[in-house]
Amino acid sequence: MQDSGKYFVLKQKAVPEVLLKVVEAKRLLDSEKVSSVQEATDAVGISRSSFYKYKDDIFPFHDSSQGRTVTLTLQMDDEPGLLSDVLKIVAEFHANILTIHQSIPINGVASLSISVQVLHTTLDISGMIDAMEAQKGVRHVKILAKE
Repeated sequence: MQDSGKYFVLKQKAVPEVLLKVVEAKRLLDSEKVSSVQEATDAVGISRSSFYKYKDDIFPFHDSSQGRTVTLTLQMDDEPGLLSDVLKIVAEFHANILTIHQSIPINGVASLSISVQVLHTTLDISGMIDAMEAQKGVRHVKILAKE
């Protein structure tokens, strides 16, 4: 099945137990209650392979997304104007840019993180990510964090 980049919101009771355990393992790691993935997966009762399989695809959704910060990580070609095109997409979706960090390009590819504030006027974030991924020269977009 091809990754379509679409996002879904489910009630907790509809989420498979293994995915909930991945979220819990990530919380343990983030809170530094455990010091390794092995400790986290042992604590919640899943395999490390399950954790690594799903860790980038599941995260808790907060009811109040207005005023929340979403941090995206991107890999994109080092081409003049491409960053401007990506930032234009953020503006078109009415999100407020808080921070931009770009690495020095290596082998023609730059790594970039953008933190955006989700406002009451912000359009669908998954649509914004889809538009970024569709931009010529953008290789990868991923939600790194939601606060």
